[in-house]
Amino acid sequence: MEEPRSDAQRRSGWRQIREWVVVIVTAVIIATALRTFVVQQFYIAGPSMETTLFGDDRVLVNKLAYRLGEPSRGDVIVFDRITVNGDTVQHDDLIKRVIGLPGETVEIRDCVVFIDGAALDEPWLSAEVTDTSFDPGTRCGTADAEPVEIGDNQVFLIGDNRPMSFDSRMFGPVSTDVIVGKAMVVIWPPRDMQRL
Repeated sequence: MEEPRSDAQRRSGWRQIREWVVVIVTAVIIATALRTFVVQQFYIAGPSMETTLFGDDRVLVNKLAYRLGEPSRGDVIVFDRITVNGDTVQHDDLIKRVIGLPGETVEIRDCVVFIDGAALDEPWLSAEVTDTSFDPGTRCGTADAEPVEIGDNQVFLIGDNRPMSFDSRMFGPVSTDVIVGKAMVVIWPPRDMQRL
């Protein structure tokens, strides 16, 4: 026959339960704080960043990067694109590459990006985009774009897959206030793991 538990054993059991509850609640709070303020995983849904990022890739985004510094040319960033349709406000997280920085003038001629009149070297572009034997419209979608001055606290963003990217060529420079963070690394699938 089982002996009844003593008061000390019951108190010890409740103490262990309380300790586990505190550990679990603390872990949830820390994980939530990290996701909200430090790093977050994002899912790539479209083709606009191919051949750097592909649909179904998951990237880890550093949310502190631009609280502690400024965007640099070539950074891959996630930003919140806000659109308003009547009374409806829609937020979409998009991922693009920083091409132009505050105070610069961006122009596109025959698929070549010019920053303040100088052609930009873009080692991240695929051969299909840089191959001049193809028609410029086929290579990059928007083959020519008038000069655009980038304001203070703005950046000019373009996807690496030029013909398939909806970006600053269409909607203009983006305020740095809507940047979520800097994409640092592809974390999934394992075959695509890489630093960005």
